[in-house]
Amino acid sequence: MAKVLQDGEKAPDFSMPSTSGPIQLKDFAGGYLVLYFYPKDDTPGCTNEAKDFSEMIEAFAARNAKIVGVSRDPLTKHEKFAAKHDLKVILGSDETGEVTESYGTWVEKNMYGRTYMGIARQTFLIGPDASIIKSWKKVRVKGHAEDVLGHLPDPTKAN
Repeated sequence: MAKVLQDGEKAPDFSMPSTSGPIQLKDFAGGYLVLYFYPKDDTPGCTNEAKDFSEMIEAFAARNAKIVGVSRDPLTKHEKFAAKHDLKVILGSDETGEVTESYGTWVEKNMYGRTYMGIARQTFLIGPDASIIKSWKKVRVKGHAEDVLGHLPDPTKAN
């Protein structure tokens, strides 16, 4: 059974190669991190999700947030995927499965009566103190990037 992370608890530490070099959770300390997990590069839903986050990268940056997409695809595949679709998000390669396991996104799936293990499409909004502010399970891609952005403090609005 996959671990279920709760909002408010500390985000599991991670270390993995990415399209911007090796990354760790501590690299994002002091800012917000949108850590989203997706099944596979270059599939329709995953491509649309990465493109949506990429199109909104400046809006996230204005709210002191970085975006990292994670799948188990190798780094070379991530690099081709990013170049093909002009992606601006960081793509983390979790070939060992350690990160997807620690975030509880490596789950049993069922399609056409066949059971298999795969990555559940989930997103975690991690705060400057490395705690999980909000998590989204069973993400629907359409409108998701906007929803995540809406959960970040807007510096242009007074509290």
